[in-house]
Amino acid sequence: MCGDLDEEDRLGEELYARFLRTANALIARQRRAAAAGQGMDRHLYMDELFADTLERLMRDNEATEPEDRYARLASQPLVLARLTGLLAGHLALQEDPLRKVMEALLHGYAEAESVEPDHGHDHAHHRHGHGHDHHH
Repeated sequence: MCGDLDEEDRLGEELYARFLRTANALIARQRRAAAAGQGMDRHLYMDELFADTLERLMRDNEATEPEDRYARLASQPLVLARLTGLLAGHLALQEDPLRKVMEALLHGYAEAESVEPDHGHDHAHHRHGHGHDHHH
């Protein structure tokens, strides 16, 4: 039983470390794009909000005890999903907010696998310059 807990702790540490690598790569990519002045104003704002939020989540995680970081990471999507639902609930139905939210959710889920942390770019070559579609 004790061995199972150690294995769970190691898995949580590995998953958390993977999150940090991916988050740092995504933030670095956004910062490079912003410095290069890529993107239209609304798109740049959305990318900056994404990076700023990701940085906040990382800071919060790093501020807690190492053994609690994975548990905090596991709770963050629930809070952000609630916030997303609140925001989407204030949009016009003809804009199909649920579909847009689901597409963004699936994009982020895939992005966790597609970003190469070592050099901070997206390997899904079919995407536009900053890795996601803003045309919805």
